Amino acid sequence: MSDARTLAKGIDAEACLDTLSEMVRHKSYSETEGEKALAARMVEIMTEMGLEASLEPVPGGRFNAIGCWKGTGGGKSLLFNGHLDTNPATEGWTVDPWGGLVDEEFIYGIGVSNMKAGDAASLCAVRTLIENGKRLKGDVILTYVVGELQGGVGTLAAVKQGVKADYFINSEPSDLQAITMHAAAFLYTIELTGKTRHLSKREEAVDAIRAACDLVPLLTEMTFSDAPSDDHKSINRVHVGTIRGALSREFHEWRAPQVADFVRMTGSGRHGPGQSEAVALEDFRKVLDGLEARWPGLGTEVRIDAADGQPRMPAFEVPKDARIVTALNAAYEAVRGTPQPTGAITPPGFFGTDAGHLYALGGMEGVVCGPGGKYNTMPDERVEIADYLDMIRIYLITMCDICELQ
Repeated sequence: MSDARTLAKGIDAEACLDTLSEMVRHKSYSETEGEKALAARMVEIMTEMGLEASLEPVPGGRFNAIGCWKGTGGGKSLLFNGHLDTNPATEGWTVDPWGGLVDEEFIYGIGVSNMKAGDAASLCAVRTLIENGKRLKGDVILTYVVGELQGGVGTLAAVKQGVKADYFINSEPSDLQAITMHAAAFLYTIELTGKTRHLSKREEAVDAIRAACDLVPLLTEMTFSDAPSDDHKSINRVHVGTIRGALSREFHEWRAPQVADFVRMTGSGRHGPGQSEAVALEDFRKVLDGLEARWPGLGTEVRIDAADGQPRMPAFEVPKDARIVTALNAAYEAVRGTPQPTGAITPPGFFGTDAGHLYALGGMEGVVCGPGGKYNTMPDERVEIADYLDMIRIYLITMCDICELQ
């Protein structure tokens, strides 16, 4: 490990920043030609490094960039996973979202945190080893995918095409923390039906809007009754995203003097691995039964909604003492001199990531750990340079440990 630590200290910081800056300059919005161009560029870079690399098809005419640095044999394999496509740039930016600006503290750009810094970190870790003439016994597989923002269609395609390793690291932004559990997501709709009257006789009405105001804090405080541990419970959450109330299901809004008799609420829930939407639905029903008791005459309905044809991100977990977790922990401590925060840490524990597909469909053991997070998906999105460079060092040491540096 001392050789790996020496190599980690000697990374070419300028070249690593240049690589990430170039990636940011690709406007790789989801399902665009820019996404395809960046995937092609990643294959080109990996090929120039000496990896076996190719564009692999994803449904919808999209492509993943998959590379493999073959080991000499006899070691465990390690897969890195991250998406290349980004959210759109919003209003409020003070720097060019695609400029790849680097100052003394940060590197800026749309998608730099979510999650090009994580992608570049694994690429630069492999390149550092190659440029120093080092070999590993086990394979390192780099999967730069698309479609994470559409439910993980790129990673699903890669797994179905047979891409697999003994262990994986998903490089989603976690501020370098080791995330060992994250939630699955679902969508729900709740409808409240009251009784209308003119405001002069509202004492006789059942006001659906007032009942909704009563309901919202109850929902936002919910956890689910099938949480098998405190860790699972810590990533249970219900969020109310939209509320609309008016007269009837047609939402007649022009008659403000009447008490609203209909409200539709939509939102999202999160539950941990091993928990079910069926139990979540039962728990919603109990809350709504209590609401009906407090608002006599109110009718309530709840349903779990379909995901509009997109796959859902499964929940993910790995034991904190798993080989990949302890190797990553040791690498972090070697670089930073302090223990790595590890566990079902929030807010990342509420995210959906492709780790869920690698775990649930791929049957692989892995962990989520990447640079960025605190300035994620916001105007002037950015990553601290120190975090990005340390992530490269941590990935490099972890590769040398898992795949065995010769």
